[in-house]
Amino acid sequence: MMGYTRRMDITVPRAADFDDISGLFSLAFHDAPEPEVVDIERSVFEPDRALLVRDAGVPVAHATAFTRELTVPGAVLPAAHVTGVAVAPTHRRRGLLTALMRRQLREIRDAGREPVAVLWASEGRIYPRFGYGLAARRCTVQCDTTELRLPDPGPAAGTLRLGRADTHAAELARLYERVRADRPGWSGRDERWWAYRLADLASLRGGATPRRVLLHDGPTGPDGYALYRAKEEWGPTGPCGQVLVEEVVAATGEAYVELWRLLLSVDLTRRLSFRYAALDEPLFWLLNEPRRLGAQLADSLWVRVVDLPAALAARRYATEVDVVLEVTDDLLPENTGRWRLVGGPTGAECVATTAPAGLACDVRALGELYLGGTGLGALGAAGRVRELVPGTVAATAPAFTWHRAPSPMEVF
Repeated sequence: MMGYTRRMDITVPRAADFDDISGLFSLAFHDAPEPEVVDIERSVFEPDRALLVRDAGVPVAHATAFTRELTVPGAVLPAAHVTGVAVAPTHRRRGLLTALMRRQLREIRDAGREPVAVLWASEGRIYPRFGYGLAARRCTVQCDTTELRLPDPGPAAGTLRLGRADTHAAELARLYERVRADRPGWSGRDERWWAYRLADLASLRGGATPRRVLLHDGPTGPDGYALYRAKEEWGPTGPCGQVLVEEVVAATGEAYVELWRLLLSVDLTRRLSFRYAALDEPLFWLLNEPRRLGAQLADSLWVRVVDLPAALAARRYATEVDVVLEVTDDLLPENTGRWRLVGGPTGAECVATTAPAGLACDVRALGELYLGGTGLGALGAAGRVRELVPGTVAATAPAFTWHRAPSPMEVF
């Protein structure tokens, strides 16, 4: 590393180092979490995946990853969930972030378990230089609910019930797994992650109620749930509370509609917020006036293709595809070269080739395409993908799409 007066090596921390690392997070992200919040974060920390730099014993830079699955078009695969990337203000512009990200990518590649890495970016300008591409977007909803209406309900085939997360965790996990298989961008949750997701600490409620669990029971049992809070507020004309929706998971259309019918009409509330609406959220096509949702576009998952042939062979494609890609990757040279991708809805293979390429791009563009949420035509129009054989973009673009937009449900 250039510019240091003393040597500072990247080390793998121990579990006991988490308090020091948490202090670095507080410094870098301008917060001061309560001890109970630190303990919850500690519960999912994987020290053997972390990378830490100390200066005279003080943590100054860190990056880590969680070992989780990620749903991609047509498949579920292991993916490094990169997180905890932080550099102390006193040690910026010294190459620490670059050194950490390069080593992390190399270790993920060499381990051979995870063909892709994925992260949420605190700032979008940081990660493209390490080959990450914006693969999924989301909508944030902030709306007045007083004039919003869903279609009139038909004959009731299901019922709703309210409960506490600690008494329904097993039902939530089963429903989530049932739906997750077909929703690109959703991450796997084992028991440890469910405990983390459902932890309901008073210091994180922001003045709202404890988390509430709304379940929908269909003819064959539970087929949907919503997690939400409510926040009390009164104005000169009466109640104007807010419903804070955290996630909605529905295995059937009826469950989806009835969950939202209640969320949009909670007594003594007049507003609703939801940070993780998908770009193809069915709510936009159900409401009488979707414009009033006040939806705003935001970024979500950034994907880095780590093992190119394994990653492209792991996902499925909406239509048959047979294309040669010429790819450059400055950080993982194993990905650089020409690759023939042959696949479709039932499977795919990707192998090195010397055949002429139809398309040329860097590895970042493949990350942007990977979850099916970015159009190949858009990347071509932006000059991010070059068409070497006329007509290849038009012929290939449909294959990289998917019937549902990627819709991540949580920040990790």
